[in-house]
Amino acid sequence: MARLKKSLGQHLLIDEAAAARTAAALLPLPKGSRVLEIGPGRGALTRHLLSLPAIDLYACELDDGFMAELPVRFPALQGRLLHRDFLELQPGELPPSPFYLSGNFPYNISSQIVFRMLDWKEHIPLMVGMFQREMAQRICSGPGSRDYGVISVLSGAWYRAEYLFELTPEAFRPPPRVHSAVIRMVRRERQAMPNEARFTRLVKTAFLQRRKKLRNALSTEYPASALSHPFFDCRAEQVPVALYEWLAEHWPDLPLWKETDKGKPDWSDWLTESTLP
Repeated sequence: MARLKKSLGQHLLIDEAAAARTAAALLPLPKGSRVLEIGPGRGALTRHLLSLPAIDLYACELDDGFMAELPVRFPALQGRLLHRDFLELQPGELPPSPFYLSGNFPYNISSQIVFRMLDWKEHIPLMVGMFQREMAQRICSGPGSRDYGVISVLSGAWYRAEYLFELTPEAFRPPPRVHSAVIRMVRRERQAMPNEARFTRLVKTAFLQRRKKLRNALSTEYPASALSHPFFDCRAEQVPVALYEWLAEHWPDLPLWKETDKGKPDWSDWLTESTLP
């Protein structure tokens, strides 16, 4: 039996009910759907994924020991095991498109997995995965929340994230020092962005100084003549995803703004036509 490697952040799921619930959260899937599991380990989740009706399961596993065990435990994985780091996979190594993503994601690379999923968003309609609770909260949070950040905005532009349930450390072996949570991310049916690179840059620049007003954070992105606009009194965590998109598309123009009776920005004049699907 393969020994766990601390360097890979391995915490194996042992809660069968949680594994079954995670697999079921992928349903319904079209007949013949391809599912890629990241880091199956000894197969606690794999077993339940294989029980889903009429799917083709692929798995990506870096650990040599688990790679030797998995085809013995699960003969259905023969020829569908990728002995690779998911983050280093090349497009030609992926399952045929489209495919669905699942797994008990290593905490130390979970955010990178989401960003890689965004790189391949045209191939991945749905993801159900286990994350450290704090990371799951960040992905699912909205504007005004202290958890709202770069990953919330960039993933929220393309996927609707749903917080499903939490797991205690005892659901894993060895138990991590943190709680975990399972989320589902469903791809939005929407048009491509006119300038996705600028959108990404604006979001990352805004959150580099998230505690400061955008007047400071985005001072390198806008001319000095624009920085007196009321928009720049906001902080990065107050700006909804759709507004970041609007800014990227219309840069360097700025949105109409009016103040509510509570002194907060009101973007309703333009948000009606800019709300994400």
